[in-house]
Amino acid sequence: MKQIKVMQIGCGKMSKYIMKYIYDLGGDIVGAVDINSDVIGEDIGVIIGSENRGVTINDISNLDELLKEKKPDIAVIATMSYLNDVSNEIRCCVTNGVNVITTSEECFYAKNSNPTLYHELDILAKANNVTITGCGYQDVFWGNMITSIAGSSHGITKIKGSSSYNVEDYGIALAKVHGAGLTLDEFDEQIAIVDKISEEERNKIINNREYMPSYMWNTVGWLAQKLNLTPKKMKSETIPTTSEIDLHSDTLKMDIKAGDATGMRAVAILETEEGITIEAESVGKVYGPDDFDTNEWTIYGDAETTVTINKPDTVKLTCADIVNRIPDVIKAEPGFRPTCEMNDVSYKIKY
Repeated sequence: MKQIKVMQIGCGKMSKYIMKYIYDLGGDIVGAVDINSDVIGEDIGVIIGSENRGVTINDISNLDELLKEKKPDIAVIATMSYLNDVSNEIRCCVTNGVNVITTSEECFYAKNSNPTLYHELDILAKANNVTITGCGYQDVFWGNMITSIAGSSHGITKIKGSSSYNVEDYGIALAKVHGAGLTLDEFDEQIAIVDKISEEERNKIINNREYMPSYMWNTVGWLAQKLNLTPKKMKSETIPTTSEIDLHSDTLKMDIKAGDATGMRAVAILETEEGITIEAESVGKVYGPDDFDTNEWTIYGDAETTVTINKPDTVKLTCADIVNRIPDVIKAEPGFRPTCEMNDVSYKIKY
């Protein structure tokens, strides 16, 4: 197999591991872009923590020019959480005939939260014979791990999951969309308001490309498709998390006062025509001294089964999934393809 050429879009906290892992597997990073003036002009080795790699980080405004010059096989977009926020970069890559893989959480299953834009990009990708997908930690720990356990179950009535993560590990964009640092009134007005609407109002917002889903909203849709279930009704609830003590956020560069929002709990519930309910909760917040990442899922059925993972290294697991998925995306059928339409991700020693 020829060496895979990669364009890195976004050179923040996640890219440190993504780029290192790509090199470890024998890939070649041919270009990198960012919006942060502090890193523009630096060699990517500064981000990775290695010797210089001979790749200078460019301003993102030069992306189209770089894609035309470098002709990468795939671009890794590790910037924002929502499809609306990464759609311009996706379009730029796709129209240049470059596959796309992104850490954007909504892109994990954007067809149930931004279907209009999802289908638009799907058509564009097919026209340019490339593939778009979103993945990361959820690909395994909220997705394929759960469907594998379901494969050894009978008479399932409910699937319930909860996962927590420290927003400090992912950068300022993610911290802000979780409401970290807001007062409870501000959280209610800016974050929770999206769930205090009727199903009809939500569908209108979704069709207008204005919905900001919780990560589990996309996850339950992914699970339903992978399990061949038919969605009937969905609802969600967003609840602020708080701390009894003041917490400092390095990412937000502020102290969060006791009682203010440190982040949020977001619950998505999907009822299916088959009678199986999928309920999933994500807890993203600025951690206190005793907090740590957790991931727990229970499948209720003839044999109730619970799997619990404490202290997963969520950042590194996300980055490794992205890098291991790269060959799958390149080989996949053209279009905007969620990973539930691909084989389960596998460990790679070399590309």
